[in-house]
Amino acid sequence: MTAALVVNSGSSSFKYQLIELEGERTLASGLVERIGESSGAWKHTNALTGESSSNDAASVPDHAAGFQAMIDAFAKVGPSFDEHPPAVVGHRVVHGGTTFDAATVVTDEVEQQIEDLNSLAPLHNPANLEGIRAAKQVFSDVPHVAVFDTAFHQTMPPHAYTYAIPADLAERYRIRRYGMHGTSHKYVSEQTAAFLGRPLAELKTIVLHLGNGASAAAIDGGRSIETSMGLTPLEGLVMGTRSGDLDPAVLIHLHREAGMSFDDLDTMLNKRSGLLGLTGNGDMRDVQDAALGGDDEAEAALAVYRHRIRRYVGAYTAQLGGLDAVVFTAGVGENNALLRRRVLAGLEHLGIEVDADRNELHSKEARLISTDSSRVAVLVVPTNEELEIARQSAAVAL
Repeated sequence: MTAALVVNSGSSSFKYQLIELEGERTLASGLVERIGESSGAWKHTNALTGESSSNDAASVPDHAAGFQAMIDAFAKVGPSFDEHPPAVVGHRVVHGGTTFDAATVVTDEVEQQIEDLNSLAPLHNPANLEGIRAAKQVFSDVPHVAVFDTAFHQTMPPHAYTYAIPADLAERYRIRRYGMHGTSHKYVSEQTAAFLGRPLAELKTIVLHLGNGASAAAIDGGRSIETSMGLTPLEGLVMGTRSGDLDPAVLIHLHREAGMSFDDLDTMLNKRSGLLGLTGNGDMRDVQDAALGGDDEAEAALAVYRHRIRRYVGAYTAQLGGLDAVVFTAGVGENNALLRRRVLAGLEHLGIEVDADRNELHSKEARLISTDSSRVAVLVVPTNEELEIARQSAAVAL
């Protein structure tokens, strides 16, 4: 059976999955981390046998060495690359700008184009590209495909992605809304149509991807028409450590009055805000436990978090001109029944009614949590970005 190797590369680590293309089952998964440090580490799981192994390596000096550690893990724990040879390697790339609106086979020209977009995602694209180049050295005889987080949102109309700043500046510095989590939003919206047994082309759907990073998307007939993240992943919903929407004048005020530098402001908004900034803890589970224990600060933070989501649900219902489904996905969205119930409480006027018992059901499968009489279907659909990357990679390269 041929397979796709899916790689998500960071600056000092990378995650991977080997996915069988015909049956779409995960064969193995793993993580190589502490790349470039004095001692590296890897963890590998053979999904066919359930066997796992981990190792603190003496050193993983670069990503190429990391991929060799991965190959050693496959040889030690399995499954065998001889029985499940990777026919394609799919790579997550965060930012494709306006250059890429679909998965793309990696060539030297594509590598350069990804590098040219580094300024739009300086924390992500360079690391993604480093992983691509290292993987190409190790898997030199199979095609490599870049799958972009931003690609799915390239269908947004100009009035949705344009910021009201001087047009010449926006054009010169490529400033517009791009959106993120596109691979997840695409996968989940298609799974929603399949679950409901309805053509994707006729559905108006709001997908709420709620994890440590969070975004909402309005999807009309399978096409993204609006999304909450913007030029970067900072805009939109309240997140674990990111502020989401903010009056830009707040930054000017803090610069003038508090003497904060641009680097200080960048760190504050991306790493010290969101739930962490409001409560001192960026983990939704801990914040909710504190709120249930009577912590007023935690409850107030959750109210802000929920309010922001509800605002987007209302706005996107208007933008879509109607609504067929609201879908929760990602770590928080899939596992937090209390949050789902409170986010949608009181939205019966929009046709949204949540069934309390269905909502409390814990499952790893897609499921309906709305009442039988709800005009809008409310679902929980587990995301699978790795499978979506494997599908797109095979579609363009094989």
